[in-house]
Amino acid sequence: MMQSLTSIAPIVANHLWQSTVFAAAVWLVTLLLRRNAARVRFSLWLAASIKFLVPFSLLVGLGGLLPQQQHVEDQRPTIVYSTVNAMGQPFADFKVLAADSPAHRMGLLERVKADAPVMLAVIWLCGAVVVVLVWCVRWRQMRRQLRRAVPAVEGREFEVLRRMERGARVSLLLSRDLMEPGIFKVFQPVLIWPEQLSARLEDEHIEAIMAHELVHVRRRDNLTATLHMLVEALFWFHPMVWWMERRLVEERERACDEAVVETGSDATTYAESLLKACRFCVESPLVCVSGITGADLSKRVRSIMTLRLERLSPMMKSVLALLLLIAVTGPVFFGAHYAELRAQQAVAEDWQRAAGGKMAFEVASVRLNPGQSGLSNFRLSTDDAYTPTGGLLTADSPLLTYILFAYKYLPTREQFHELHLPQWVQDDSYEINARAPITNPTKDQMRLMMQALLKERFGLVAHLETQETPVLEMTLIKQGTLGPQLHRHEDGPACDLKVTTVHGEEQKDTDVFPSQCGGIEAENRPDHMILLGGRDTTMEVMAKSLQVGRLGRSVVDATGLTGKYDFTLKWTPAHGDFGQDPRTTSPDAPAPEPQGTTFQEALQEQLGIKLKPGKAPLKVMVIDHVERPSEN
Repeated sequence: MMQSLTSIAPIVANHLWQSTVFAAAVWLVTLLLRRNAARVRFSLWLAASIKFLVPFSLLVGLGGLLPQQQHVEDQRPTIVYSTVNAMGQPFADFKVLAADSPAHRMGLLERVKADAPVMLAVIWLCGAVVVVLVWCVRWRQMRRQLRRAVPAVEGREFEVLRRMERGARVSLLLSRDLMEPGIFKVFQPVLIWPEQLSARLEDEHIEAIMAHELVHVRRRDNLTATLHMLVEALFWFHPMVWWMERRLVEERERACDEAVVETGSDATTYAESLLKACRFCVESPLVCVSGITGADLSKRVRSIMTLRLERLSPMMKSVLALLLLIAVTGPVFFGAHYAELRAQQAVAEDWQRAAGGKMAFEVASVRLNPGQSGLSNFRLSTDDAYTPTGGLLTADSPLLTYILFAYKYLPTREQFHELHLPQWVQDDSYEINARAPITNPTKDQMRLMMQALLKERFGLVAHLETQETPVLEMTLIKQGTLGPQLHRHEDGPACDLKVTTVHGEEQKDTDVFPSQCGGIEAENRPDHMILLGGRDTTMEVMAKSLQVGRLGRSVVDATGLTGKYDFTLKWTPAHGDFGQDPRTTSPDAPAPEPQGTTFQEALQEQLGIKLKPGKAPLKVMVIDHVERPSEN
């Protein structure tokens, strides 16, 4: 239950944030339209109320159900998508630490935070029950008055109502109570009329009041009021919801006033009717029983006597229609356009679920090894090793090596410095020996077991989140033009044709392709030339193969090319250029000639590709907590 409430928390927070902003935007629009018809402003406030019942995520989900394009293969998240996604879900990464988390010992404050979802759920439920109970009490009061009322089949009120109905069949009940005239029920409306009121009114006054009530029937005001009551029951804690009720009632009554006057009723007589009825009767206890009160009466009378409405211009009508269309279809289009992209990202990010979910080593030991001093010795035996002894981990490495392995994360130099880890995480070496509970697990399954081990012994709390990150964008120098060594796969060797790399000085210009389709291979030649070849691969995979950490930044595909490609890249790097790390280069090796082709030059001349600085939303690791391990 705790896990379910924790997962719901960010959804509710995002929905409240979106609905509040939408309601605030409606309020600004109604200010601009304050001299126009009240029915327009009422419709806007009704849309704001319904928004609380319809999350944007639902519309996005509906868009995801639409038929998708079949040719989308290797898109990356765009800046627009990331921005809209971040604005639409600012609480998507909201996390509440589970109360039974073994990561670290929790104090009183952390215990309160851990129990917050349950406490908030109980408070919400109690508030909703109180709101519903209050309404039930008032509803029963209305039902008692309805049972005491007598059906009218003749008399002044009956004749006036039948004369004014115009097809809207409304039953008339005469009540001895002093409640104001009002429409009861939603689908079979009943007009409750206090019989003592008729003695104080002339026929034209009765006609004016009944005209007001029949407008309520035609507008279905009881139904819209009931919908907002549902919003109030669900979001009783939100002050704007109750403020919106006053706006809805005010615009509802003013819309009926305007409709009565526009149909030809005398404004003075109508205003007198409202004043006499309100002086004599008591206001309805429920907003879903449409009466004649519920708004500032003096303001309404002034508005009735000086009714001069500005008509909406065709341009304003078009603007409002466009805004409504964007509010509804925008999230649907967003969901439809990026449904496949999100699915691809989910496949890439959900490798943990694909590997089987949470796992733990059967036996594991952790011991600090002071003699290693940052060196790494990592040996993993899985089903990839083609050995019956798979599932063994024997390693003597810094903690950082285990963390990167466990979370399948390879940071660039910039991302590595942004981890802000204690120095001991990078320097202190820990000897870990562990055995999996299953035979020949996959490497991803071993990663999951390592996550559990790091959480238990090092108190590690880490997660991946999307951040706007500096990157290198891989773009075409000339749009639509490929370099001489980059061509579509269907124009090159077939996948069933084995292409062999030929070594030797006389063969140094031979194209290099991986022996298997869908892969990329690299080769360092004795003459310092570096060969990089790809076969039947996407531009996205090519971009990932170019970074390898040495460029300092991640490389993302911005070429706009879809499909599969073959390519060959050859260059002789200068000292420290891509492909030759000065930390690992042997001091006895001859230095490469300075006139060699640089990596950037090779990209432009051979592939027609250049790298330019940019920004893109990428998954980066965040270390929330880590501590030195407990003793075995």
